[in-house]
Amino acid sequence: MKKRRVFLKLSGEALAGPKKTGFDEDTVREVARQVKLSVDAGIQVGIVIGGGNFWRGRTSEAIDRTKADQIGMLATVMNCIYVSEIFRNAGMTTQILTPFECGSMTKLFSKDRANKYFEKGMVVFFAGGTGHPYFSTDTGITLRAVEMDADQILLAKSIDGVYDSDPAKNPDAKRYDTISIEEVIDQKLAVMDLTASIMCMEHKMPLAVFDLNEKDGIANGMQGKINGTIVTVG
Repeated sequence: MKKRRVFLKLSGEALAGPKKTGFDEDTVREVARQVKLSVDAGIQVGIVIGGGNFWRGRTSEAIDRTKADQIGMLATVMNCIYVSEIFRNAGMTTQILTPFECGSMTKLFSKDRANKYFEKGMVVFFAGGTGHPYFSTDTGITLRAVEMDADQILLAKSIDGVYDSDPAKNPDAKRYDTISIEEVIDQKLAVMDLTASIMCMEHKMPLAVFDLNEKDGIANGMQGKINGTIVTVG
């Protein structure tokens, strides 16, 4: 029987905790605890981490967009190295794959290599985005999830689901329990960037959005129990 394979997207800012930059080890250890519960239950886990705790796109007109995006790619590699080590300390085996060579720090991505690691029960980190500028880590996780035949993408955010407007600005904002990817695209809801959303629609990759800080939210999400928003794909 095919094992459940779930891809988890973590935001860099969320991993920084209250400090908003760098890492908050207690937050990362809690993520590791929940992921280990899922791995021990036989779920195959792929992880993509944003780079926002180090770098938020082009911050100066003096920096070319391509170079700014390359800095962002390297930020995601740093994040994966750190989180991978915390996971190892928690008793898991891990591997980090990148779409470009990083010396001995990571392995070069290939589908066969990733499948081999999943079959060995490893948590696989997909760092470095797509390896190309002008694509976000949203697109990166969607590309890898589609390519690796994942069952679902889980988006662990600092907000507890998808709303019809920004709840920080509108106290009457409504949270969706379920919404279609077509509605997300039509209403321009900030679930993922547009490129990633269209890829999910075209390849029928289901999503779920929930609060990273909810107790056992990741562990429950891995089992298909979502206390947030499920984004359907037809």
